[in-house]
Amino acid sequence: MKIATYNVNGINARLPVLLRWLKESAPDVACLQELKAPQEKFPENEIREAGYDVIWHGQKSWNGVAILSRVGTPQEVRRTLPGDEEDVNSRYIEANVNGVLIGCLYLPNGNPAPGPKFDYKLGWFQRLTDHAKQLLEQKVPVVLTGDYNVMPTDLDVYKPERWVDDALFRPEVRAAFHALVAQGWTDAVRKLHPGETIYTFWDYFRNAYGRDAGLRIDHFLLSPELDKRLTAAGVDRHVRGWDKSSDHAPVWVELKDK
Repeated sequence: MKIATYNVNGINARLPVLLRWLKESAPDVACLQELKAPQEKFPENEIREAGYDVIWHGQKSWNGVAILSRVGTPQEVRRTLPGDEEDVNSRYIEANVNGVLIGCLYLPNGNPAPGPKFDYKLGWFQRLTDHAKQLLEQKVPVVLTGDYNVMPTDLDVYKPERWVDDALFRPEVRAAFHALVAQGWTDAVRKLHPGETIYTFWDYFRNAYGRDAGLRIDHFLLSPELDKRLTAAGVDRHVRGWDKSSDHAPVWVELKDK
């Protein structure tokens, strides 16, 4: 089973790129973030014509998440992260797909830090951590994947000294990520590529992609039930170089059957 995550940075603007990648990579499940489309503007017909069932939680501006599947219709569990009934941002959706519980997330950016946006990010991170603990207690196969907006270590960021005050790299955020993983999750990409420089995001400015001045901010966390089924993980880096592509590249894992 091949599962991928991709921050598309505007699904309608990037639809040709998305469809091209889906055809080329053929993931069984694809989790998308930053749809930048209200619910009624999601390109459902095009996605289904590409061979995927889909559920999505749209929203104007910067948010929006979706789960695509070609191995059975995603059975939605929730479309909000528990813990704050007043949070209306569409940043989380969860579904059962082919025997795996998949949480697709778009964690807040948090800049400028310190400030209200940074406080919201830390609060969201804590809600995710609380929910993740409950998921682990179910002892079922779980994937938590998406754009976490955090570089966990110096290896995950080009020139880390330039990012010390950024909300994606501040000590509080890295500590929150490590606390989440310490519950018993496996950082899939790092498990299989422990010492490699691997990035998933390159800014549009200053020829970041050409210079390989990137960040690793899109992650796969696997529950213990899936850790032993992990066989491969990687980044479709070349997709970032396509014309009118997102500033993120797709990330994927492969899991063997039970």
